[in-house]
Amino acid sequence: MYNWQSEKWAEFVYNEEIISNNALRLAELSGEVFGIFKTFNSAKQQNEILDIMISEAIKTSEIEGEMLSREDVRSSFLKKLGLTTTIKNIKDRRAENVALLMLEVRNNFQTKLSEKLIKQWHGMLFSNAKYIDAGVYRSGEEPMQIVSGAIGKEKVHFEAPPSSRVPQEMKNFVKWYNAFKTNGNILKIIAKASITHLYFESIHPFEDGNGRIGRALIEKCLSESLGRQIIMSISQSIEKNKNRYYDEMKKAQHTLEIDSWLLYFSQLLIDAQQNALDILDFSIRKTQFFDKYKPALNERQTKAINKMLDAGKGGFEGGMTAKKYISIAGTTKATATRDLTELVELGILEQNLAGRSTNYTLDLFKLNLAKSSQSK
Repeated sequence: MYNWQSEKWAEFVYNEEIISNNALRLAELSGEVFGIFKTFNSAKQQNEILDIMISEAIKTSEIEGEMLSREDVRSSFLKKLGLTTTIKNIKDRRAENVALLMLEVRNNFQTKLSEKLIKQWHGMLFSNAKYIDAGVYRSGEEPMQIVSGAIGKEKVHFEAPPSSRVPQEMKNFVKWYNAFKTNGNILKIIAKASITHLYFESIHPFEDGNGRIGRALIEKCLSESLGRQIIMSISQSIEKNKNRYYDEMKKAQHTLEIDSWLLYFSQLLIDAQQNALDILDFSIRKTQFFDKYKPALNERQTKAINKMLDAGKGGFEGGMTAKKYISIAGTTKATATRDLTELVELGILEQNLAGRSTNYTLDLFKLNLAKSSQSK
């Protein structure tokens, strides 16, 4: 039996106290992230938020199997924010749509939740889509099922309420959301955000886009409850272990007793907040790096290193090679070899020999960087 088939549907049973330790950890991390963020000047704050929004936009689409170009997504955000007048041609309209949704949710998180607002979000996400009615609840007699497996061997993980029930279910959902007051209590904030996502995903009101709208609801709920924009990418944490997310969701959608879901969700938020802290730490190290080494770098080296650092703390996939350096810097093989050798001698790059091939890696956290002002 699915949760919505219960006579007590939407009367979720849970014990907030089981997440008290996770709530404390989340509050500590959130305070640390916000404290570091406030030391940045306004331009750097905007850049950090932009990078987090880009990650969220890419990962929330990737969870649904849509691979968006980071360049397209970044260009879309810059265009919507009016931060540049020289936008490259955006090839994928989906990038513009998800950027618009992310900005709307982030900038207007205090807007009271309504069915109209949720439909507007869906309309933004599927603007000009030919295969779906944007901003319209699903209809028809066919059941809405979450399935996996090959054709003919499908496994049904969840079946949502019939389409005929969706309008009333959504009215009930919005009423529940607006009646749930958190009053700044971190336990209640986590509980509300976790149930908001589970409740919405269980209704599954649209033909497509439910996951992305459901994750947007998490961000709205957290920001609204905290009274400020959150600094984290929830989708990035979900995507790291997507199978675990679906397993936990599946379990929660078969019961109204959701302690297990609360524990999972609170840990998910901790992971997302820790990741945001790592991103800010990496940004500080990046600033310190250029404070120390930029005078010693030529234009080609600076361009190549910026490209490596754009990959974030995880590192530049496959490391830097002479071939990649030639492509990035637009130079000759001899110059590339000389530039890379200089970077190794400076202690910036680490040379790794693998058979006939050689690559170079850069780890900011291994370098001895002098302290400097991150808001410089």
